Amino acid sequence: MLRGFYTAAAGMMANQRRQETLSNNMSNAYTPGYKADQGVMRAFPEMLMERMDSASIPTSHGTKLPVKQTLGSLNTGVYMQEAVPDFSQGDVRETGVGTDLALINGRLPDEDGFLFFNVQNEAGEERFTRDGNFTVDGEGFLTTNQGYYVLNNAGNPIQTDNMDFTVSEDGQLNVNGQQIPLGISYTANATDMMKDGNGLYQPGADADPLVNARTTADFQIQQKALEGSNVDPAKTMTEMMNTYRSFEMNQRVLKAYDQNMEKAVTEIARIR
Repeated sequence: MLRGFYTAAAGMMANQRRQETLSNNMSNAYTPGYKADQGVMRAFPEMLMERMDSASIPTSHGTKLPVKQTLGSLNTGVYMQEAVPDFSQGDVRETGVGTDLALINGRLPDEDGFLFFNVQNEAGEERFTRDGNFTVDGEGFLTTNQGYYVLNNAGNPIQTDNMDFTVSEDGQLNVNGQQIPLGISYTANATDMMKDGNGLYQPGADADPLVNARTTADFQIQQKALEGSNVDPAKTMTEMMNTYRSFEMNQRVLKAYDQNMEKAVTEIARIR
């Protein structure tokens, strides 16, 4: 009975974590460049069940020997192992704002490859993003809306001198006749990238370093446009409802086990 109790509780916890992931996706349905997280559900390791028994040996003393009979495997529950971002391209929409840039994937050498803008976080470390909703700060540097510097191909912040600029399709930023190549990086396996908050990504501990996309992959920069979130609100809402129903089912099973345990303690063992 206790085994079923813990199995139902594990199901509730897994569905709660998945619901939190889906809720976060829904809240970022209109965040530029956001990549939806997909919850990966896994089962706990299976246990081999055996029945302990004894067999009588036809001797004068009635000897008995212990024997085991294999009953089969038993799964003890489920858990959400991790949340993996879906790196599919989001819809591109025009905004008419000159500092908005959309990074559009072209021909990539690897099926799981992906492209990112290079930025610098508040600690001065290089990070990567798909959010092209840029702006120009008071010192004339091109930054993200969170204040992170957008980097050029050499890894330095881009100075615009507070002047209007244009960006070509190949990522060349033209400021008063000066050509500044935007920093665009490529990873062969996007699933190695970890979210770092505020739309930023960084390679995982065992991931290969990102490389210069200009020597590896094809891409296109569209100025006055933004790549939207790849969250499908209707699909996400349906998944949230299904997850909630699954949570309720496990909750009812848990309640039934609790009631049976209460009867076992208060009624079955009662002395009349």
